[in-house]
Parts: sequence; C-alpha cells; structure tokens
Amino acid sequence: MGRGRQKAKQTKVARELKYYSPETNYHALEQELKSGGGSRTDVATEDRFSDDDEYDNRYNSWGDER
Repeated sequence: MGRGRQKAKQTKVARELKYYSPETNYHALEQELKSGGGSRTDVATEDRFSDDDEYDNRYNSWGDER
C-alpha cells in the first residue's frame, strides 16, 4: 500500500476516534461513585512502596565509603 493511501486511512481512523462519543450510562456511573471502591488504590499504593526499604538498606552503605 502506498504512503498516500496509508496516511489517508490513518487520518480517517483518527478522525473517527476524535469525534466518536459513546453513550454514557449515568446510572452505572452513579452506582460506581456511591460504592466507594477505595480499597483498590490502597493496595496499589502499598505494593508500590513496599520494596523501597529493601532497596535503601541494600545501597545505604555505598554512600558512606570515602
């Protein structure tokens, strides 16, 4: 496929994505916001920082050498 035809296809797809607006289900959104759902972010935050102490302990002694 030539470059012009390929670019035209990409432009068409980009335009479709830009102007596509799906129907919003406000009832489902309201239910999700009412449920709270805070436990998911707490677990992710805890996992992300759990290895920091191990990393710090392993390399702390390197800064002391001079």
